[in-house]
Amino acid sequence: MKEITDENIEHLEHLIDDRDEAAAKREIRELHPADIAEIFDSLNLKEAEWLFNLIDEEKKADVLMELDEEDRKKLLEGMDPEQIGHYIDLLDTDDAVDLIQELDEEDRNEVIQHIDDMEQAGDIVDLLQYDEDTAGGLMGTEYIEVNENMSMPECIKEMRRQAEDLDDIYYVYVVDNDNRLKGVLPLKKMVTHPNVSKIKHVMQSDPVAVRTDSSIEDVAKDFEKYDLVAMPVIDSIGRLVGQITVDDVMDEVREQSERDYQLASGISSDIDADDSVFAQTKARLPWLLIGIAGGILNSLILTGFEQQIAAVTVLAIFIPLIGGTGGNVGVQASAIVVQGLANGKLELKNAGKQIGREVIVALMNAVVISGAVLAYVLITQPHYYAVAFAVAASLFCVVIFATVFGTLVPLTLERLKINPALATGPFIQIMNDVVGLLIYVAMSTWMLKLIPLPTV
Repeated sequence: MKEITDENIEHLEHLIDDRDEAAAKREIRELHPADIAEIFDSLNLKEAEWLFNLIDEEKKADVLMELDEEDRKKLLEGMDPEQIGHYIDLLDTDDAVDLIQELDEEDRNEVIQHIDDMEQAGDIVDLLQYDEDTAGGLMGTEYIEVNENMSMPECIKEMRRQAEDLDDIYYVYVVDNDNRLKGVLPLKKMVTHPNVSKIKHVMQSDPVAVRTDSSIEDVAKDFEKYDLVAMPVIDSIGRLVGQITVDDVMDEVREQSERDYQLASGISSDIDADDSVFAQTKARLPWLLIGIAGGILNSLILTGFEQQIAAVTVLAIFIPLIGGTGGNVGVQASAIVVQGLANGKLELKNAGKQIGREVIVALMNAVVISGAVLAYVLITQPHYYAVAFAVAASLFCVVIFATVFGTLVPLTLERLKINPALATGPFIQIMNDVVGLLIYVAMSTWMLKLIPLPTV
């Protein structure tokens, strides 16, 4: 297939403006569905519908799945259930389920009734019962399975029969008479053992598999750990019910990473750059309001500190330093924990060990940071020993608190089944700002009483 370029896109846009059907059709005929979908980003609804109607019929379903979710939704709204059912007929079951889940509840049943392939429709109905964040919700039912008691000639014959309805073949799964997964048949064995009596004698037993209720995170970890391109899915009693391919996992991991990044940035829902102003405002505003509340709380704390600041104005210079350091340290600690939970290198049962390690790191960082700042204040503000020791001691305490707090919060959220990525966002920064300021106020008040100020 031809690779799309910026010049191709610009040329196509001119053809669309001119409504040149013949030329536009020739231009997109050799393009990959993903490249065709890229063109839709710059089109309005009428232009998108016009171009979609020019796409080869067997390619339309693939283009639909490559489209941005909002673009796909707009196109689907202009189609009748029969037309949507036709495109679903052309998709693999996992993609078909993804598309149907984007429809309103009322439309789903009507669309499913217009799917001509009854076996496909039945598989889709079954897959819709699974939670979309589990292996069952991610799997497809397109794969090759053979019985362990087949001979190699029987196996090859059965594979040919099943392969007629498949676009890609990753593995050949071996099952017993109860459809329980027993192994995987490497294609190499078909060449090296053409006359084997039963394929169970040459199959690879106990393949890596996941259960239908396994989380997508666990599935992704297994794909990475074992370098797989596909993985069988089994039910609670070991029966083969589906297959997950690496492209599906990559899509889910990317979407999860985008959600986590937005959550860590203080965006409360999944949005894109081209979403409406109202949608973006609604997603951003909650954490901004919480930030305002934190700022107001800080101002109330400072209200009780007015006399000290009025007497020693140099105290005010270091307020941003205290808050900024606490926020940075807390985000670092929480980011390490969130990453460890995500890649499986940190488990809740080892939480105590992780907290201990972070405390040691915090002590080392606190000694260096507070020592450096103590030296700086003594040099730049000579004779203000109370201020120097107040800032240094506050930073020492803040680094310890922020590290422990940044470690505990994601671990707690994980135990409560809440996305721990929340801990790397504004929540940590706001809390560390408030607590850091409280520590600074308390430490400064104490130091000013303990160490006399220089006389002018």
